[in-house]
Amino acid sequence: MRAAWALLVLALTTPAGSWARERIDPPAMRLLFVGNSLVYVGNLPAVFDALARRNGRSVQSDMLVKGGATLSDRLADGSVERALGSAEYDRVILQERGGDFLCAFGSDSCQRAANSLQRLAGMVRDRGSMPLLLGTYQGSPRASREIVEAESAAAAALGIPYVSISNRLQAGMQAAPSSRWLHADRMHPGHELVLLEAIALYRTLFGESPKNGALRVLAPMHEPDAHFPAAVVSDTFLPDPATRGPRSYTYPAAEVRLALAIAGRNPD
Repeated sequence: MRAAWALLVLALTTPAGSWARERIDPPAMRLLFVGNSLVYVGNLPAVFDALARRNGRSVQSDMLVKGGATLSDRLADGSVERALGSAEYDRVILQERGGDFLCAFGSDSCQRAANSLQRLAGMVRDRGSMPLLLGTYQGSPRASREIVEAESAAAAALGIPYVSISNRLQAGMQAAPSSRWLHADRMHPGHELVLLEAIALYRTLFGESPKNGALRVLAPMHEPDAHFPAAVVSDTFLPDPATRGPRSYTYPAAEVRLALAIAGRNPD
């Protein structure tokens, strides 16, 4: 009889506690990053998720990436449409190849970029999600201003949020020229720039700055030559045996403090 009573108590209390926790916990915000090596070098999606989770946000980010890919490529191969049909995303982060909005790859490349952004943004909205344009960057101050102006105008024309990066990178290089803003190849983002992007995105999506403090990211730090399938990578924290480079990275509190200051100095 005592055993039966104990089982009854367990049945009445344990599930109720579990259901209560499920009701209290907020649902995860699902994000899809669409882009190229500017997204996966240094694993921006994983850094963003680690930053968000350390600040009490329930977030899961996927990525659809390929080295050198443009938004036109992602539109032509139907991969974004398939991704939107396979999962419900709250936000879709779109990033063009660096320089496309400046016609750096031919006189018609900027028009292709604008047209592709328009079509993808419409596709994202039709699926009940919200698109966002994540900026790229240029090395010289003049080109940096031009890319921010061009990207900002493209996003404003569609009424979608824009997170500028090049102006923040310029400010960071002036404030701390010895920091690793760029990868060793001087083209792709370095760890500090990836963190700066993550903080800028966090500010845009949540309307506040994340807390200061060291940040450890237990995820593969992809190199420029990493290869990904033409499909969504649904867990950016899982190690890939074929991936070279570190399997984790720790941002010291001083680096986080610097990135926070730079991100707040250049609001969108």
